[in-house]
Amino acid sequence: MFFFQLGKMKTILKTTLCLAPLLLALPGHAAEREWIPYRKLVSELKMDKVYALPAAERDKLIVYAKLVPVNKSIPPSNAGLVVVDGASRTPLTLDAGGRVRVVPNAQWLADDAQIWTSLPKGEKISLGFDLGAVLPETAPWRYANVMGAVPQSNAAIGKVAGAFSLFVPKMKTVIFKFDKPAQMTVRSAGGDKRYASDAKNHVRLKFDEDLLKENPMVEWSERPLEAEIDE
Repeated sequence: MFFFQLGKMKTILKTTLCLAPLLLALPGHAAEREWIPYRKLVSELKMDKVYALPAAERDKLIVYAKLVPVNKSIPPSNAGLVVVDGASRTPLTLDAGGRVRVVPNAQWLADDAQIWTSLPKGEKISLGFDLGAVLPETAPWRYANVMGAVPQSNAAIGKVAGAFSLFVPKMKTVIFKFDKPAQMTVRSAGGDKRYASDAKNHVRLKFDEDLLKENPMVEWSERPLEAEIDE
């Protein structure tokens, strides 16, 4: 069963997918059941449209599929998702937040590969996606190199989501996530602007059109673990 919800933040289309009733015990593996065709996952997430965009229109973005069990007592890592293509089995390894990068695989699409799960019968998976910004390996870096991901994400959402983009909040912020207290400095013509991390070791930089045009240097006390694009 499929149904759509208008999501919040980075989730453009959030789908809850019932797991198929078929159950199979495979030698050497835990009991598994067929979930959905790989083609369906790519289509529901609009990943085919994302990667159809010219590279220059998404080169600052990282697009994650987000697959989270509706049952909050089940961590995403326990979903046990595997792409089965004939005799080939490829795990879809989710991080703690349920994220995984899904780049359309032409062979799996052509072979009509299936996705299997080890979740119990009747459990559901919430399906959406998150956006991240590509980080430079070293600092300092130019403001537009990372913060340019904000307008790029809004433009991509408009093209990929179509009419649904009217219901999606505009992305306005990049959240830099560190593993310990950190500081960032934007060295603009109007003077240095310093930002200290919060209690979560996050620094939130709100997108600034004037700074994008000026394109000043940005420094950090250490490289973040990741950068999340948010509203």
